[in-house]
Amino acid sequence: MAVNAQARAANPRRRAERRRRTVAIAFVLPALLLLGALVVYPVLFSIGRSLFDATGDRFVGGANYAEIFSDPATLKAIRNSTIWVVVAPVLLTGLGLVLAVLTEKVRWATAFKLLLFLPMAVSFLAAGIIFRLAYEQDPDRGVLNAMVVSVHDSFTGNSAYPTARARENQGLTKEAGGSYGTTEAIAPGASVQLGFVGVAPDKMPVEARPAHGAADTQAAADEVRGVVYLDFTPGGGGKPGTVDPKENGLPGMTVEAVRDGEVAATATTGPDGSFSLAGLADGSYTVRLPADNFAAPYEGVSWLGPALVTPAIIGAYLWIWTGFAMVLIGAGLASLPREALEAARMDGANEWQIFRRITVPLLAPVLTVVFVTLVINVMKVFDLVYIIAPGPVQEEANVLATRMWLVSFGGGNNQGLGSALSVLLLLLVVPAMIFNVRRFRGSRK
Repeated sequence: MAVNAQARAANPRRRAERRRRTVAIAFVLPALLLLGALVVYPVLFSIGRSLFDATGDRFVGGANYAEIFSDPATLKAIRNSTIWVVVAPVLLTGLGLVLAVLTEKVRWATAFKLLLFLPMAVSFLAAGIIFRLAYEQDPDRGVLNAMVVSVHDSFTGNSAYPTARARENQGLTKEAGGSYGTTEAIAPGASVQLGFVGVAPDKMPVEARPAHGAADTQAAADEVRGVVYLDFTPGGGGKPGTVDPKENGLPGMTVEAVRDGEVAATATTGPDGSFSLAGLADGSYTVRLPADNFAAPYEGVSWLGPALVTPAIIGAYLWIWTGFAMVLIGAGLASLPREALEAARMDGANEWQIFRRITVPLLAPVLTVVFVTLVINVMKVFDLVYIIAPGPVQEEANVLATRMWLVSFGGGNNQGLGSALSVLLLLLVVPAMIFNVRRFRGSRK
């Protein structure tokens, strides 16, 4: 009788447990089916497809995997991915840590965190377009080069006549290096008229004045006088090689008197283009206008050139993800025991010692999780590289994800090699994912 009573009491418990298990399976099953359709099946299909050739008809075994490590473009993508994994997570974790500590010591910390976190709301597509424009070589379009050119020109100046060229057959010859010199030797006491063309009226300096009066001045016995002018009459008319009344001088030009390769005198043209090379000894001289007068304007940094394209894209990635790292590390910082920090201050430790010996060690678990999460994310980066890198340097910026897409769908049409690259990328990501999951499980115990 007692055994039957126990069996009857156990049956409802078993039925309740079976019911709970059935309900749990019913809730989990749709997610498992979705996971299988979107993750498991594509992974298994990619592994199988990687063992066949580009057409998918001929089994090639590990040939695609061997090609990964023999193809120069793919090796370059692996190198770039390595740079991303080494540089980006380290910089982001460091920046996030520094900013998280600093925001605790400033007013309006919440507003500051919000501003830094805002780029996370911007899609990678939009961010890529923003930075593609910011990195433009043309200073009139690229904001970074506009800033660089402004700073450069404020210290070194810039040529006012980069497009100017001498009027042909009018006594000036272009020399090696871009300078211009008189065709015939000039003796002290002579006057010269140096005509140039190629300067648009709207590019003329505002201080430019008519050169006609300066052309008539007489030189002293120990000097060479002359005028540098724009040999072009607005509205037509005028005579080439002659300073006409409506033609302006070119102010700010450097003019030199050169003898036997040595500069004997230097002058700068005035508003009317006039100059005077005084103190010359008897002899013959060449009147030269140095190449600096015609130097092309400084165009800034080639951010998207082969040498800087990868660091430039990493910079865009930092702009997006710094707020993420700062917020996560800030949450860990808020949970630190304040007693340890206050005790260190009372013992005489300065802020740097507290940061290095207390804050960082206590934050080590959080920093590790942030770092590994960023490593996983960096390995899969695709949007920024594909959008920001121009076509001619795309290969220089490629990472594994973009290389996988290009060989599969972007013109390569080799889905066997693309599948092998996707499997390689999966094998690189999985250890970091497993490590992160174990860290999360360990933190809940």
